[in-house]
Amino acid sequence: MKISSLSTLAEAITAIHATYNVPHIIITSVDLSKFTQSSSPQTTPPDSLTVIGSTTRSDGSPRLFRIDVPALDCYFSGTGDMFAALIVARFREAVFAADPQLRTTKSWVSPDDVAATELPLARATVQVLASMHCVLEKTMEARDAELRAADTRGDELLGEEERLKREHLRKSKAAEVRLVRNVQYLREPTVVFQAQEWRKEDLPAGSQ
Repeated sequence: MKISSLSTLAEAITAIHATYNVPHIIITSVDLSKFTQSSSPQTTPPDSLTVIGSTTRSDGSPRLFRIDVPALDCYFSGTGDMFAALIVARFREAVFAADPQLRTTKSWVSPDDVAATELPLARATVQVLASMHCVLEKTMEARDAELRAADTRGDELLGEEERLKREHLRKSKAAEVRLVRNVQYLREPTVVFQAQEWRKEDLPAGSQ
């Protein structure tokens, strides 16, 4: 299936729910500016990435939500592992903060009457993205300071290939996520993001 729009992405998520019985799905770092626009105006803020999630209903249909976050102009090392670890912890926390019956429900799938933006998965994802945004902003600040202070003496004596290799290694090391020194943002992030339900015009015909 070729994914070229929000509608086709929704179709793919629906297929994963219904065909493979995957109850919870999160897709990170979606650049909606590269998608075919729907007939309604684009509402994605500029210079942002979108995280898309869904928890299935009892009939296999999706409950889709999206969260837009500012894009940071930096390559980071370790963000995938960080997101995976945090979402597991925050999802469990959100489930245990919901209806007590949900704790014993198979796969922690909320009843069908729970709206997409009220799902534990949506609440957990909002918290994780807020924490990560804070940590990554602090990482960018530390990276810039480290690169400014880097000793580049002798680089001009290297061949082009070796010089570029050294520069790449220097930037990669400087961009490693500063998690331990910013652990307070995992507990109490200082930014707030919001989950949004999908517009009907961005859903496949069978899900509207």
